[in-house]
Amino acid sequence: MPLRGFTGRLAGGWEAVKQFMYGLTGHEFARHALEMRHEMEAVFMVVTLGDLIGVPILPPIYSLRLLPYVVPEIATWKRNMARRKEFWEREEYDMHGV
Repeated sequence: MPLRGFTGRLAGGWEAVKQFMYGLTGHEFARHALEMRHEMEAVFMVVTLGDLIGVPILPPIYSLRLLPYVVPEIATWKRNMARRKEFWEREEYDMHGV
């Protein structure tokens, strides 16, 4: 019985070390990858369905062919475009404490 308690604590300690190392090394990369994915999806939506927000780029026939694939994302995309900041207003360009 004491062996189980020791192995449980050892496993919990190892998990804590793994999470600490991930936070130390990989968390920022994962977060940046998610931001890049979001930006690429936004660009794709603007190019394909930009006429919904007043940016006609592609002829409507191509937009209509892609419409069944992007219908679930349209409401979220329009909401994000409505509250989108300019690139110089993003947090990464702020001069924190300078």
